[in-house]
Amino acid sequence: MAEAAVKSSMFTWEGVDRHGKRVKGEMSGQNDALIKAQLRRQGVNPLKVKKKSKPLFGESSGKITTKDITVFSRQMATMMSSGVPLVQSFEIVGRGHENKAMQQLIMGIKADVEAGGSLNEALSKHPQQFNELYINLVVAGEHAGILEDILHKLATYMEKTEALKSKIKGAMFYPIAVVVVAFVITCILMIFVIPQFQDLFSGFGAELPALTQIVINMSKWFQSYWYLLIGAIVGAVFGIIQAMKRSIKFAHFVDRALLKFPVLGDILNKSAIARFARTLATMFAAGTPLVEAMTSVAGACGNIVYYEAVMKMRDEIATGTQMQTAMRDVNIFPNMVVQMVAIGEESGALDSMLSKVADWYEQEVDDAVDSLTSLLEPIIMAVLGVLIGGLVIAMYLPIFKMGQVV
Repeated sequence: MAEAAVKSSMFTWEGVDRHGKRVKGEMSGQNDALIKAQLRRQGVNPLKVKKKSKPLFGESSGKITTKDITVFSRQMATMMSSGVPLVQSFEIVGRGHENKAMQQLIMGIKADVEAGGSLNEALSKHPQQFNELYINLVVAGEHAGILEDILHKLATYMEKTEALKSKIKGAMFYPIAVVVVAFVITCILMIFVIPQFQDLFSGFGAELPALTQIVINMSKWFQSYWYLLIGAIVGAVFGIIQAMKRSIKFAHFVDRALLKFPVLGDILNKSAIARFARTLATMFAAGTPLVEAMTSVAGACGNIVYYEAVMKMRDEIATGTQMQTAMRDVNIFPNMVVQMVAIGEESGALDSMLSKVADWYEQEVDDAVDSLTSLLEPIIMAVLGVLIGGLVIAMYLPIFKMGQVV
């Protein structure tokens, strides 16, 4: 029997990031070793990881999603644009939220702000909900006095980013779901249906067709060792996931391999470019210095190849190199993107040009996903037809053979 799944727990951690800055936060995981491995993957050297004790009366019911944070950002921006004071905006938005966990989060932030803290300090106490990019933009908005505008930009950015993620997940889910269903149907046929035909054929007293004999032998193997096959598949999937969490080299290998995968690699490349352009446009428009923004942009790309390229660009830009030159040097961005950035730098409208690039590539991802779905449908139907049809033909061949003899 398979072992029971290990439950995840909440851990608090403290560590040092790539810049030597002391950071802390909370993270969900199975044990402290996995938490430390995950932090190292994110570029944080963990100093202390401790399991979080459960509050006496329960912290909250419900789960806070990215959609909740997006709606919160939009509501706060609307309230502040209408002239409602910050603390009162928190009160209105928090009390009106249906998600109890989100309600408690908002009221906790409100309490911190009321106590005299800045908004970015209050938000930074909740790193699971508000990432470094979010905090940096809020800091820029507070300093420039345009917080409501920044919150609008953040909401728009998160809406577009989540829509992009949803498209890619949808493209991956469809073929995986069909393959899983095909595998389950095949197992049922092999274990329960084909043995009935096997009993029928045993009384024929004649040699079975080669295809039928092969299928019967496969059915016997399935009946005897089905648990080994399922165990091997589950073990392989679990092993790959754990290897990606524990081994940075393996995670890098997977990221690079996915970018070279037919069709899917093209979607992932375009998605990474769209995220790069959208994140940088949002941060640049908020007044964040370019070099400072590049670190958050690198993490938002979602792929180690683009992360390394953007970090290399950041180092070159820090020495005075133009962004267009740095992009050409890393040799990973299409010429069209480099040209748009060059025009933006020359005209002083870099954020506008990057937004256009993001719009273009987000549309490209939409079209590529639709094309992939259209391409996969006939291929999957053909594979299923051959698989199921082959099994049916193999079982009926002896019956046809008997009919010909009679």
